[in-house]
Amino acid sequence: MPLRLALSRRGIDGVTLLVLPAALFVVALFVYPFLYGLVLSLQPKAGGWLANYAKFFSDPFLYGTIGKTLWLAVPATLLNILLSIPVAMRVRRMHRQRLLTAILVLPITLGTVLIAEGLLLYLGPQGWLNRALMGFGLVSHPIRLVHNYWGVFISLFISGFPFTFLLTLSYVSGIDPSLERAASTLGADTRSRFRHIVLPLLAQGLAINFCLSFVQTFSVFPSAVLLGAPAGVTRVISIAAYTAAFEQYDYSMASAIAMIMGFSQLIIVAAVLGARVLVYRGPAGGGKG
Repeated sequence: MPLRLALSRRGIDGVTLLVLPAALFVVALFVYPFLYGLVLSLQPKAGGWLANYAKFFSDPFLYGTIGKTLWLAVPATLLNILLSIPVAMRVRRMHRQRLLTAILVLPITLGTVLIAEGLLLYLGPQGWLNRALMGFGLVSHPIRLVHNYWGVFISLFISGFPFTFLLTLSYVSGIDPSLERAASTLGADTRSRFRHIVLPLLAQGLAINFCLSFVQTFSVFPSAVLLGAPAGVTRVISIAAYTAAFEQYDYSMASAIAMIMGFSQLIIVAAVLGARVLVYRGPAGGGKG
């Protein structure tokens, strides 16, 4: 009590005491590392202060990693979003919602490395899937599902879907069900209720969901190494940064690649968030409120 009284006399209230540590936390964990990496990227081993960025965009083997990463991240994120909507719509009406949610969240606890290792055993040339297909005579030789694009894509889907589903379920659960019942009494079928009521109210949350899932998927590294072709179709930008830092020992170049990686994500996120103005934003946009 005396401390609070002394702080109040100095013009320091409780809100300030909460905001100040939070601001210091953000600066320590986000702002300082970003500024440090940016300054380091502008200090190349040779050439001017933009030499690292010029080297990156002049080498097809380097700047091509942006397109390869987007070709993995965007389809995997879209698939997770599209599949999470019907699953979330179904789960919110179930009585054992917590049990099913816990089962779907299990891949998050495993981690990307264990998921990749499991897929190597299950989907590899000698995995149970190829053995079953060959045993039933459906294929004459093993199907190649690992060490290529599809191995990484499947891994990203398995590891990313639970996270996307949980966010979608929270947004779907926040929509007032009385809106759908009112539309049903007016003769709207299930498809019309979803298209004209649920989807517009859900679009704002799906945009945020897409951004969070995309950033998580864009930083793919273990799956691209274990299940993909690190020197070929799945040479993502994180592998290029790792190579520069720990194989070439050029930390300045690695920082430049990391900056380019961050700005690439920022462009996509800004475009998605900017597109939110095209959907309905009204008083019922908050769902149950």
